[in-house]
Amino acid sequence: QVQLVESGGGLVQAGGSLRLSCAASATIFSINVMGWYRQAPGKQREKVATITSTGTTNVVDFAKGRFTISGDNAKNTVYLQMNSLQPEDTAVYYCYVRGGIYPFWGRGTQVTVSS
Repeated sequence: QVQLVESGGGLVQAGGSLRLSCAASATIFSINVMGWYRQAPGKQREKVATITSTGTTNVVDFAKGRFTISGDNAKNTVYLQMNSLQPEDTAVYYCYVRGGIYPFWGRGTQVTVSS
């Protein structure tokens, strides 16, 4: 069964914006962290940003000032607003959720930034 549903990826020109969304199904219990990772071709998956159920956020350096993570606990949904996108942001973006001690991953959504 589908646990995480991602949306919002696509093609955008450099300097543009995209907003990613990820909704977690109600079958995932005790969600304490939600977030986003990304993987560019030929590179390892890397963290982008996370948010805890109490609202504490962690945004990695390359995303600070450009990306904003937010969440809606009532909807089990996490968002990633990405502004000032650059070609180096091109990657598959994966939703991550931790329910209790268990990690869950989305299938990924492609973000392509053209120069």
